[in-house]
Amino acid sequence: MLIKPDVNRFAKIKVLGIGGGGCNALNSMIANAQIQGVDFVAVNTDQQHLLANQAQTKVQIGDGLTKGLGAGADPEIGKKAAEESLERIKEVITGADMVFLTYGAGGGTGTGAGPVIAELARKLGILSVAVVTKPFGFEGTRRMVVADDGIVSLKDKVDTLIVIPNQKLLEVVDKNVSLLEAFKLADSVLSQGVQGISDIIVMPGLINVDFADVKTIMTSAGTTLMGVGTASGENRASTAARSSIASPLLDSSIDGARGILFNITGGSDMTMSEVDEAAKVITSQADPDAQIIFGATIDEKLIDQVKVTVIATGFDETRRKFVQVTPQQDGETAQPSEETPTSIDEDEFDIPTFLRQIR
Repeated sequence: MLIKPDVNRFAKIKVLGIGGGGCNALNSMIANAQIQGVDFVAVNTDQQHLLANQAQTKVQIGDGLTKGLGAGADPEIGKKAAEESLERIKEVITGADMVFLTYGAGGGTGTGAGPVIAELARKLGILSVAVVTKPFGFEGTRRMVVADDGIVSLKDKVDTLIVIPNQKLLEVVDKNVSLLEAFKLADSVLSQGVQGISDIIVMPGLINVDFADVKTIMTSAGTTLMGVGTASGENRASTAARSSIASPLLDSSIDGARGILFNITGGSDMTMSEVDEAAKVITSQADPDAQIIFGATIDEKLIDQVKVTVIATGFDETRRKFVQVTPQQDGETAQPSEETPTSIDEDEFDIPTFLRQIR
């Protein structure tokens, strides 16, 4: 029997989409209806954009400051707007056990308000996870600088920070992808970042990973790497596990992580030996002294498929090892091959990594 306590009673999770980019991502999450057991909250300075959002809860911030208009790509306006409406935000997130903050870094409202809301969550004792994107290259240098500055401001205020560099997405999709599809892809990856974590808490498990486990790994975690791999057919479990820890987006590995939480999901035909195979792939890459928390979940919607989700935290950045990933061809799975440690520009340490196997 699969037994899972009522998630709404034992782990209240809220997903806040902040600013235009965050609210767009929220709409994508709601429309896809893949994320279960969470409350969606749209937060924006732009009243018109906010009213069009599909979230059940909407919070307009800084209405006295911006008069219902946007922040004009100025993070200082976004920050002041959040500070003006802090009590309103507090009312919405009070009682939550965990909040996701999702937005596009580089804009005004999200970049400015995100750190303010993260700091509020910390004061309220709420576990906070930020999943944010960095701009595409075509969005300009200034927006990238604003994004980088905003991420620096955020990372000391949030428990867990996952940054998705949008430009990397273009390296793994068709070069003829439209502008609209490029931004939809960014929204989709934001959604996967949230779902990968929330599913671990919400989905009933044969071997449960509950909120306390997640909190152990993710509180004050800082730099975080997350991967999701899905595979079918022969050797599907080990293939999914390898996919989850190797990404053409970032060419990085979980080596050096001091905390690892992973969950293996499959249909009722998933075998114990498959669970063992997947676990061996992941644990063989981990630090010998890493704290490892493991779960296994049955999802009848996964027909002949196995999905592996990995969250790795607690990196010693000076000892990170990188792997080279061969570009994936149709019908093949990317395989990581270890190389000697590479000299990395210090600026790279400001960019927490996010792994997502694009299939």
